[in-house]
Amino acid sequence: MRRSKGYQDLDENVGDGRQPAPPMPPPQEIEMASVSVVPDDTFTVTQAVNALGFGWFQVKLSLYTGLCWMADSMEMTILSILSPALHCEWNISKYQQALTTTVVFMGMMLSSTFWGNISDRYGRKTALSMCGVLLFYYGLLSAIAPNFLWLLFLRGLVGFAIGCVPQSVTLYAEFLPTKQRAKCVVLLDCFWALGACLEVALALVVMPTLGVHWLLALSTVPLLIFALICPWLPESARFHVASGQPDKALATLDQIARDNGRPMLLGRLVCDDSVGIGQRGRLKHLLIPQLRNTSLLLWVIWMSCAFCYYGLVLMTTELFETDAGEEPCAADCRPLQTTDYMDLLWTTLAEFPGIFATIFIIEKFGRKKTMASQFVIFAMCVCVLTYNANRTFLTCTLFLARGIIAGLFQAAYVYTPEVYPTALRSTAVGACSGVARLGAMVTPYVAQVLLRNSVLIATAVYSVAALLAAAACLALPIETKGREMKDTVTVTG
Repeated sequence: MRRSKGYQDLDENVGDGRQPAPPMPPPQEIEMASVSVVPDDTFTVTQAVNALGFGWFQVKLSLYTGLCWMADSMEMTILSILSPALHCEWNISKYQQALTTTVVFMGMMLSSTFWGNISDRYGRKTALSMCGVLLFYYGLLSAIAPNFLWLLFLRGLVGFAIGCVPQSVTLYAEFLPTKQRAKCVVLLDCFWALGACLEVALALVVMPTLGVHWLLALSTVPLLIFALICPWLPESARFHVASGQPDKALATLDQIARDNGRPMLLGRLVCDDSVGIGQRGRLKHLLIPQLRNTSLLLWVIWMSCAFCYYGLVLMTTELFETDAGEEPCAADCRPLQTTDYMDLLWTTLAEFPGIFATIFIIEKFGRKKTMASQFVIFAMCVCVLTYNANRTFLTCTLFLARGIIAGLFQAAYVYTPEVYPTALRSTAVGACSGVARLGAMVTPYVAQVLLRNSVLIATAVYSVAALLAAAACLALPIETKGREMKDTVTVTG
């Protein structure tokens, strides 16, 4: 605690001998004078994070969190490569190919709220450490699955573990200053795009010689690295404050100050001055009157995001196969060719310009308008896919659509942690992620099954979903641009 100026003057006057000490007041007056002179210096985690700024601590956390996202991206991208490969190796039908994708998203949906509760009750670091180990273990076992049923079971467990990955964004966002938060969270998607490109490049090298099982095994290497570095992950200072552990929060903030070369704030660490929700990590609290509209609209937005994003990823390989001039029946096998992998790589690279465009517009126009406009542009791009143009036109259209939907998904990741308080942040992100998997579970049957029967109907479904989500974005009651993250929420009624 800083000494007040009043105490400094008193000590100097008495100790230097230049004037006599003033007469001692009664004891009661000393006590009252102490209360009025010594200020109650306090600060919150938000104030501390903003004062300590962006530095080496956040750079390290960006790399840790980015590795988690890259590993997740590889496990997701492999779905578009796995289905055609299994069709050739085990002669599975189109519906079974779709089920291979659906079972992963089913595991993610079932586990999302589970991981959110674990994060809000036991910490973000604990949940992510468990996730890293389980994801590597089940991913490696998938590579040696003896038959289709075993592969389905193990890929479902992989999906269960992946359900925790969105909590890394919660941890990351809670350590970011308000001014840099949106930019940094969107930039985090560069690691996702990097993972997707790495997976396609790995498939280009491995698939023609070693096959899909080796691809599954080698894709777990980033997961192993992430699991090994989890002990060095910091725990959220906001979580420590919300869970009644201010000493641990102060230790984390002190580490940020040392890493960033900034002086640590003096005073007492407190929680934001508002009434708490009582219990942390409860799904029902997402539907309290103050948050109900926000939660319901965000669930629609997230579900549409996942439906459109993964639908586009799966459609890409399907459209390239169709563009090759063949109409395969269920028994025919057409492995992806080098040109298919190269075009898939080009469309995946579209995520990078989509990310940088989102960074610019999300800070200029706000979160709500950014997401709404991106949904509308995506719907227009998908409609264009119905025209029977050449392969170059198809690749360019998919490139634009992929960049738009990738930036949109990351904008949703920016908005969601910002709008919820610390006590509910992980639960909210987990719930949104879980609802999103409903859309991801349905999308294989549109992108891989319905598309074979009618490209027009399939693309119309995606366009309508995107336009409905655009309306939901504009209806969100809160714009979080420039808004500080809250530790608690006031409950009325």
